[in-house]
Amino acid sequence: MKTIITSPKAPAAIGPYSQAIDCGAFVVTSGQTGADPVTGEIKGDVVAQTRQVLTNIKNVLEAAGLTMDNVVKTTVFLQNMSDFAAMNAVYAEFFTEGQYPCRSAVEVAALPKGALVEIETICVK
Repeated sequence: MKTIITSPKAPAAIGPYSQAIDCGAFVVTSGQTGADPVTGEIKGDVVAQTRQVLTNIKNVLEAAGLTMDNVVKTTVFLQNMSDFAAMNAVYAEFFTEGQYPCRSAVEVAALPKGALVEIETICVK
């Protein structure tokens, strides 16, 4: 069984995918960029974008009845790996110390709408 999760506090999908899917024991989120939920625009440097990305994820998880502490795995896509430290500093603000999820981070050639960072998650209920 799967249930589609959506939040008006996160950007609407820009293609044929869901913001998140509840799969029973876990919830998986699609990659979120730093798009503003109202305007759809992506603005600012990697710090501002990472903060918006994680706020968007937090809002989708809240729609699923979860918090950031339910996140067990993230995948971070960076347009430039030299932005890792700046992204990481903001990332640490959103997770409880001692409850950090597993993470992979990779550099990619490009992200949707020129984003500098995109993050997807796997969460346990």
